[in-house]
Amino acid sequence: MTPRTVPQMLALRAEQEPGGVAIVVEGEGTLTFGEWERRSHAVAHGLLDRGVRPGDRIGLLFGGRDWADFAVSYCAVQLAGAVAVPLSDRLAPAEVRHMLDHCEASAVLCGRDLEAPDGGRWTAAPAELEGGTAGPPGVPVGPQDLAQILYTSGTTGLPKGVGATHANLTFGCETRPKRRRFGHSRHLLHAFPIGTNAGQTMLMNALDARPAMLTPARFTPARFTRLIESYEVGTVFVVPAMAIELLNAGLHERHDLSSVVLLGSAASALPPAVSVRLAAAFPNATVTNYYTSTEAAPAQTIMIFDPARPDALGRPAFGGALRITGPDGGTLPPGEAGEVWMRSPAVSRSYYRDEQASAESFRGGWVRMGDMGYLDAEGYLHLVDRESDVVKSGAFKVSTLQVEAALYEHPQVAEAAVVGVPHPVLGTVLAAAVVPRSAGMSETGLRAFLMERLAGHELPDRVLVVDALPRNQSGKVIKRELRGLFGAAVTGQTEGT
Repeated sequence: MTPRTVPQMLALRAEQEPGGVAIVVEGEGTLTFGEWERRSHAVAHGLLDRGVRPGDRIGLLFGGRDWADFAVSYCAVQLAGAVAVPLSDRLAPAEVRHMLDHCEASAVLCGRDLEAPDGGRWTAAPAELEGGTAGPPGVPVGPQDLAQILYTSGTTGLPKGVGATHANLTFGCETRPKRRRFGHSRHLLHAFPIGTNAGQTMLMNALDARPAMLTPARFTPARFTRLIESYEVGTVFVVPAMAIELLNAGLHERHDLSSVVLLGSAASALPPAVSVRLAAAFPNATVTNYYTSTEAAPAQTIMIFDPARPDALGRPAFGGALRITGPDGGTLPPGEAGEVWMRSPAVSRSYYRDEQASAESFRGGWVRMGDMGYLDAEGYLHLVDRESDVVKSGAFKVSTLQVEAALYEHPQVAEAAVVGVPHPVLGTVLAAAVVPRSAGMSETGLRAFLMERLAGHELPDRVLVVDALPRNQSGKVIKRELRGLFGAAVTGQTEGT
């Protein structure tokens, strides 16, 4: 397939379906492909009139209700030959400032009621740039040009900027109307934040998939289930935190969710017990795990939940590849755990202006995932843990994912996360933070429950009952903040011994 730019994908879709609905934002309105292209052209001319030149980095700071304006601005920046830097309104001002300063953004386009941190760069709303010259701006843009810088979630340190070319972003995008993805659906529902890899995937789906992209202005379980029922949504995408919140709210017992035939989970692995509950809550849906990273996309594995392989994350899709390596970099045989590497079928991404970090994570088309895992005899990937989260306790290495999976099997556990905390003898021991479904959960009973499922060295030494887990904008638990909770906790009523 001939590589294309993102604006070329939009032009093709606008030609094929000018009146087709691309994006629906609950309570805010719709965006057709024809409107998307026309407005993108107008904003691109406005950018050029403001002095934007090829290669300039332009920040895009938008919230959930601004998806249509974000989509227009994203393509407009690229039509002007510049590089889009998507940012979320859920980020703290200091985080936004760091990202804009790091990529040396020359301007920021903002959503409604949003302001970019002061940094000597001009800001504008998309509407301020419309109304000028019509038609495409005519700036030469090629598939190998840098199209986007997307910042990682920063769960283990400062966020890194990941650069992607147009060819990387449009790899696998379908141009033939009858072959478009998710043909079983009229609407594809998600609530991913702008500025995340999952959110960017949904933007590309809006360009090339058959259903219209539907999203609430802000995620709540009630809004989400109401949209599924009212639009009879066929395809739904969530992150595990959203799935858990949906299930714990019990709204599937009061709403008709039978229209959903594909329920995809991204960003991190679904605990097996949560997958089982999702399958029951969405009776007609195929529950599917998608595994990738901001660095590795579009490489990914896809796995339909299989009770016979509850923790498997699938095999490579779309021509990608997967390998497990040992400390010497050699490939390990099936069953042996090591570092997970994926190879992208498209032009590889890289860290923007960080050659040292790029050399450590991107090698010959292969991308280091930062996870420990193994392949079974049939080539299915099983994660052990994040490399940074594996706990070395005494003589044992313990997977926090395995302990969390056991905790989620307890009927009174709504959410759970496990980290390692210092110990004077063993060096590190396991500590679990648990959000209970209701008051009065017995920690003694919880420990007895875990003893039937875990080895002695896998049992949490400390258990802390909390109201909520610290999460980032992607719904991932921020484990460095979680460790801080244990450091600040006072041994007593809220903690086990």
